[in-house]
Amino acid sequence: MAAITHVPHVVFKTRVRDESVGGSNPYRWQDVTTEELFSGKKVVLFALPGAFTPTCSSTHLPRYEELYDQFKAQGVDSIICLSVNDAFVMFQWGKQQGAKNVFLLPDGSGEFTRKMGMLVDKSNIGFGMRSWRYAMVVNNGEIEKIFIEPGFEDNCPTDPFEVSDADTVLAYLKGVPRPAEVAPRLAFVG
Repeated sequence: MAAITHVPHVVFKTRVRDESVGGSNPYRWQDVTTEELFSGKKVVLFALPGAFTPTCSSTHLPRYEELYDQFKAQGVDSIICLSVNDAFVMFQWGKQQGAKNVFLLPDGSGEFTRKMGMLVDKSNIGFGMRSWRYAMVVNNGEIEKIFIEPGFEDNCPTDPFEVSDADTVLAYLKGVPRPAEVAPRLAFVG
């Protein structure tokens, strides 16, 4: 896997609330580019295999949401959760999770994930092509630091969750050792 130093250019298809649409589903499509998300900003992006999945719902997203103010105190402008899911799924997952601070970004076609070199086959658990679990700190589009879970491979029999967690990324930003209580742990086993 070649080292990527800059986020790839991608246009994401998102849905945003728009009361002018009317009806019971007042949302419209809105394209969002990587330039809009990352230019002139310090961003933490974490990617996970899927909305509504066990580790992603019980730990990964909730902990970033919980530590949001601490990330902001370290100069982070935004936190993005990316998954190879469509905008409808990401919206409903965000509602179910009560996500208020973390921006849930749908990479429905997997284009960003593929260009990052993080697209893996998870057909062994019925998912198809999904993102490998990772996190990164991005400054003005440049990748400052990336935290890639070990064991990167297609149809991995486990879902490693050791280094892309909120506590590890926050410790990096603070320049302190990673807290012992979030030491390596394995998540969902397919």
